[in-house]
Formats: sequence, structure tokens, C-alpha cells
Amino acid sequence: MWLPWVKTRSSSDSTCSSTALSAASPRLSFSSPSLKDLQALLRSDPSVSLPSPPPPHTAPISPAVRVFHRVRVATSALRALRTLQAPPAAAEADRRVVLYYTSLHVIRTTYEDCRAARTILRGLRASVDERDLAMDARYLEELTALLPRGRRVTLPQVFVGGRHLGGADELRRLHESGELRRVVAGAASLAACARCGGERYVLCGSCDGSHKRYSLKGGGGFRACAGCNENGLVRCPDCSPAAV
Repeated sequence: MWLPWVKTRSSSDSTCSSTALSAASPRLSFSSPSLKDLQALLRSDPSVSLPSPPPPHTAPISPAVRVFHRVRVATSALRALRTLQAPPAAAEADRRVVLYYTSLHVIRTTYEDCRAARTILRGLRASVDERDLAMDARYLEELTALLPRGRRVTLPQVFVGGRHLGGADELRRLHESGELRRVVAGAASLAACARCGGERYVLCGSCDGSHKRYSLKGGGGFRACAGCNENGLVRCPDCSPAAV
């Protein structure tokens, strides 16, 4: 039990101290301050600097994204390097597209691959030097000499500017990615030949397509014509350039 004069003194002291605080600082005139009230008072006072909030949490970059970015940068650098190291633009004859294929239907998959390759190249409107191994067996010797030693000869095979581009699978992949148009961009546009009609072959003028010539040597008789292939055909001189 407290005496009455103690209670009176405590209440009067608290009243006096509260009045003094109010007079000293109007901002502190509140009965029961809280944390939010203190923060509001400190924000309103420009002289008091609050600590800056921590930066927002950023999610770490996954290793897959980093690897993809590095691969893309490396690919771009390789393209730029190849462009810088590329030789000067060659003549139109050196930039031609050469296609070795066959028109025989003996092996279905080979024939379909050859037909697809011809369709893709003709769709790009590029001037293609088509060399049908079924029309002239000498093209097989040419293709064997151009391919790496020990590699099995498969058809079709495409060469651009003397460089081996690949077979049917490589041609499809380049065409789907859009790179094939850029590769054959230097070749001339495809134009119809009035002499052969786009067949690239004409009848031999020496034997008239019979692949036989009469010779008086050795008692006379027919001999094989040396100016044409086994089918009595020669390359069209108007639209077929010389061999690679």
C-alpha cells in the first residue's frame, strides 16, 4: 500500500515530464510510441539518414545458360574469323556448284536422295553443273579422285567452288538452317539453255549418237567413238563448263 502523497507526487511528476517533453519536441508528443511511429518520425526528419535497403535477391545463372552463351559467342567468333580469312571473291566459273548424281532407279534410296538434291539446288535458282554418272562413267573416276582416299563413293555429292560440301544429309541440314542459300549465293543464276533444253547433253557430232565410227585402219570396220561417252552423248558446249 502506497501512501496518498506518493501517488500524487508520481502522477504530478509524470505530468510535468510529459509537458516538458512536449514543449521541447512537438514530434515526441505521443502517449505510447511504437516502432512504426519512430520510423515515420525518422523518415520525416531530413537530418537523419536511414540505412539503404538491401539489393533485391537475384537468382543465380544456371550452368546450362552459361554454356549456351559461351557456345554462341564462340560460334560468332569463328564466323567472323572465317570471313576475315576468306580468300578474295573468285570468278563466276570458280564459284559454280557441281553435283554428282545418278538418274538410274536401281537403288531406290540413292535415286531419291539424288532427286532431292537436284530439287533443293534448283529451288535456289543456282547454276548447277549436274554430272550424271549413269550418262558418263568417267564422272566416277573424277569423283573418286576428288573425295578423300579410302572413302566409299556415295551419291549424291556436292562441290561448291572446288570445296566438298557433302552428301544428301549435309545438303538437307544446310538447307533447313538457311546456310545453303548463303553458300551458293556466289553462283550464277540458273538460265535455260536453248541448245540442250537444260539436259546438259547433246548428241555427238562425230558419230551422231551411235558411239561407233567406221575406220579404214586394220582392214576396215567400226570402232568406238573417242569423242563421246558410251551413250553417244557429249556435254553441251553452251551451258556445261569444263571439268573441275
